[in-house]
Amino acid sequence: MSASAKLPPFDPADPLGLDDLLEPEDLAVRDTVRAWAADRVLPYVADWYEKGELPGIRELARELGGIGALGMSLDGYGCAGASAVQYGLACLELEAADSGIRSLVSVQGSLAMYAIHRFGSEEQKQRWLPGMAAGETIGCFGLTEPDHGSDPASMRTYAKKDGTDWVLNGRKMWITNGSVAGVAVVWARTDDGIRGFVVPTDSAGFSAPEIRHKWSLRASVTSELVLDDVRLPADAVLPEVTGLKGPLSCLSHARYGIVWGAMGAARSCFEAAVDYAKSREQFGRPIGGFQLTQAKLADMAVELHKGILLAHHLGRRMDAGRLRPEQVSFGKLNNVREAIDICRTARTVLGANGISLEYPVMRHATNLESVLTYEGTVEMHQLVLGKALTGIDAFR
Repeated sequence: MSASAKLPPFDPADPLGLDDLLEPEDLAVRDTVRAWAADRVLPYVADWYEKGELPGIRELARELGGIGALGMSLDGYGCAGASAVQYGLACLELEAADSGIRSLVSVQGSLAMYAIHRFGSEEQKQRWLPGMAAGETIGCFGLTEPDHGSDPASMRTYAKKDGTDWVLNGRKMWITNGSVAGVAVVWARTDDGIRGFVVPTDSAGFSAPEIRHKWSLRASVTSELVLDDVRLPADAVLPEVTGLKGPLSCLSHARYGIVWGAMGAARSCFEAAVDYAKSREQFGRPIGGFQLTQAKLADMAVELHKGILLAHHLGRRMDAGRLRPEQVSFGKLNNVREAIDICRTARTVLGANGISLEYPVMRHATNLESVLTYEGTVEMHQLVLGKALTGIDAFR
């Protein structure tokens, strides 16, 4: 560098200069989603969380469809065909508002739509994907069961052939969007292995009671799926996959969004802590002027932006077709775990105010307890990485 060259100024909001990694189109996607969340979520989400509801979810879904956020990394059928990095940036901005909003988008696009797009027939794609991309139809994804969370191979939901029809019986638990969905992708055991089924939610025998009394993801619709002799035609089955590789590939795609989204929640808490530290006075000066507070802020900033850099790296690998499931586990394990730690540290900076819904910190912290568990617990991702590192399967 020449002596006359000037370094760019230090940006506290982007200390590593990560925006330099983004193209103008990436920035446009980020700014669009950030503006939507600031207008349609942030002014109301504390009340939604306190009441344990997400009012107007169908309208929100249509608006998200209008900005291209639903199934945005998929091609055709009304989907935006965005890059993996652009989808990740959208997840970060949505979860910076609330994990429940990002979950709505992730389940719609990375689970339900992704399953139909990758494994469905052309007729299934034409029937469901355009309406889902527009937010006119909400989808859900039925894999987890009341007694079988991390062990989907032991699922009890069963689909039996009856002539040319299928008859489904079983239960699914902790299903985002279930009570408002128009279509459910349900995974079930059959005589030929695990298969996926596209189930219209107005089918006889299908019901989705909402789960209440949650202390996490309160601004999100979470349901049980009940299937009592649900009769479906032969063409309801996803034809292009048999076995656990179907649902697991969908989960990998959703986990990738979480790698980014968790950093959005962490960023929100970090920003709240910085603003508070600069304005809250103790012993005659802002608490941000004390060494211990600055140490907390520095540590939070380091982990936050390392996590965003990791998400960028995984996104570039996904766009290049080189992202392995083990690498997604790496990102999900690290970023959610660090995001929770950032939220907890931010709470200590805010003191008693940290538990108030006037600030986003406790809401994000409790939401992330769910994010830590769903789409693979800490233990499952540790074992995925352990197997990859040693070549020894410790799952059983």
